[in-house]
Amino acid sequence: MSEVADPRTTYKRVMLKISGEALMGDQGYGLHPPTVARIAQEVKSVHDMGVEICMVIGGGNIFRGLQGSAQGMERTTADYMGMLATVMNALAMQAALEDLGVFTRVISAIPMDQVCEPYIRRRAVRHLEKKRVCIFAAGTGNPYFTTDTAATLRANEMACEAIFKGTKVDGVYDKDPKKHSDATRFDTISFDDVLVKHLQVMDASAIALARDNHLPIIVFSLDEPGGFSGILRGEGTYTRVSD
Repeated sequence: MSEVADPRTTYKRVMLKISGEALMGDQGYGLHPPTVARIAQEVKSVHDMGVEICMVIGGGNIFRGLQGSAQGMERTTADYMGMLATVMNALAMQAALEDLGVFTRVISAIPMDQVCEPYIRRRAVRHLEKKRVCIFAAGTGNPYFTTDTAATLRANEMACEAIFKGTKVDGVYDKDPKKHSDATRFDTISFDDVLVKHLQVMDASAIALARDNHLPIIVFSLDEPGGFSGILRGEGTYTRVSD
């Protein structure tokens, strides 16, 4: 018998977007296995509610294409290296989730059949229907596009009801709350205001894509235990970016 979504949950299918840096813990580079395991537990808690979950994980903890190009590397090559870093992070998260008994598929925009599946939309939708977590890796498969844009693209293709952007802070502020004690958090904000005020929610192309397809973005703290599942029950502190 298939799982029935918890009647208290707000959404039935969501996209979780996290940065590669979120997997570093207190380290300055790479993967911190206890941190990966903690995030996997957060994902499992939502999965156990019957919610279908897509994920996109950045690669900045291993390699960031923009930084590579800034140091003289050809931009396209640097971006492809960044895409490969996201595959490594996706495989690490898959291992952590399956260690918790959550069936997971890593789906790459760049074919590498020995380690993950190629991206085929219908197959990915079927995985979600079978309650498997789908981790979309290698961005969009194209240079010059960030994993924020990839997350928004895949969320639209998978008919997700919202994008959950896990960050270090509990929402969107008018300025950096770690640098300014008088920073103000927004409960809700429009896509247009995010763009006009240059707020660092996601890059402009991702915000525009979400706006054009009326896909809300929920910005919350990934460091808050139970925060992801709490928001799906209508609790917790977060900012909703929408029309």
